[in-house]
Amino acid sequence: MTHALPLPDFTHERVEVITGRRSGLFIAAALHSSVLGPALGGARVWTYPHWSDALGDALRLSAAMTLKNAAAGLDAGGGKAVIGLPPGTVLDAERRRAAFLDLGDAVESLGGLYRTAEDVGSTTDDMLTVSERTAHVVGLPDRVGGSGEPAGPTSIGVHASLLATLERATGSREVAGRRVTIAGLGQVGSRLAVQLAAEGAELTVTDVNPAKRELATSLGATWIEPAEAHLASADVFVPAGIGGVLTDEVIDALDAQAVCGPANNPLAHRSGADRLAARGILYAPDFVVNAGGVIYLDLAAKQRDRSEIATRVEGIGDVLRCIFDEADARGVTPLAAAESLAAERLAAGAARDALV
Repeated sequence: MTHALPLPDFTHERVEVITGRRSGLFIAAALHSSVLGPALGGARVWTYPHWSDALGDALRLSAAMTLKNAAAGLDAGGGKAVIGLPPGTVLDAERRRAAFLDLGDAVESLGGLYRTAEDVGSTTDDMLTVSERTAHVVGLPDRVGGSGEPAGPTSIGVHASLLATLERATGSREVAGRRVTIAGLGQVGSRLAVQLAAEGAELTVTDVNPAKRELATSLGATWIEPAEAHLASADVFVPAGIGGVLTDEVIDALDAQAVCGPANNPLAHRSGADRLAARGILYAPDFVVNAGGVIYLDLAAKQRDRSEIATRVEGIGDVLRCIFDEADARGVTPLAAAESLAAERLAAGAARDALV
């Protein structure tokens, strides 16, 4: 499901928008900020009602990547790419390859200011195709010496964040017996569900793909329809699909003590953070929670030691605890505290010129 989301302020350094000469598809590569270094962010493949919706998604997601990379302490700016599919489009192998070759050309045109990677709808094999047209791509398959799929590190960071959120919302990090609703069983949501089930959580799960019921059955989880997921009574609601699910109406009906999940931009409006707080629902900011993948990709590309990378990813929970503490001390929402953390780092980086 695609949700209409507001456009961010246009503060982007550069946006490359093309019609792929091979695929004929809309492709956008958005560079939001290079203040902290060359931008890093994935390439999303999704169906949009209109090309302008795809462009809007690229603008929102790239701006969110600036916050994510800054808050994670990376020397990386924010960027994102989107391959927009018209409604009803199904990519066969030939056109899919053509689309990612076209994406490679768009990334190359930015001259190293933006590094792409896999994201929703794309794979490490797609990134291998991109690498035929540009060197500015990370997360290539393991079999060619790349860092591989980042969903594992992302899920590790989400799990660490969930423990921190549980601790703040309930007074205990103990997962056993806790009610967790996971809305979205993609690569990250599925991994998280498997881990939480093994730890004794009482899971309610859903996905727009009904075939995911099989996973729910295998885990002993309760299946719920996507439109009703927020109504299930839970200690933590985990948005793990596409953004914009937390509309005002959903927030008002949400039956959970806390929200903590990997979905990018889950709030339909920024004011949703205040709305959650007014209802006494703890919100863990998405761009902090889901940073494990980008931490892994950035540091692996820089050939950092795997133990260092693991420590950084697992440390996301500690970062979130500090954000909760700061929010309490200042009397603001965790979202405002997380944005301040990112802004401080960006302000320090702005002492040097952006790379554009």
